[in-house]
Amino acid sequence: MDDKIENAIAYYTKQGDAVNANSQLTADEIIQYGKEMAAIEYKLTASEVAKENWNNAPMF
Repeated sequence: MDDKIENAIAYYTKQGDAVNANSQLTADEIIQYGKEMAAIEYKLTASEVAKENWNNAPMF
């Protein structure tokens, strides 16, 4: 499970980097990318929380 979480974190980090790398944006594109970045950041945060919870889960 930890590998899946790590893959998700790497994927969303890469997606965020791709959005941030574009510096020639129109106002409409900035708005659209802002919405996309909000979703990416939410998924990245959720993945990081899942990883932390997974790593701190008691082992039976």
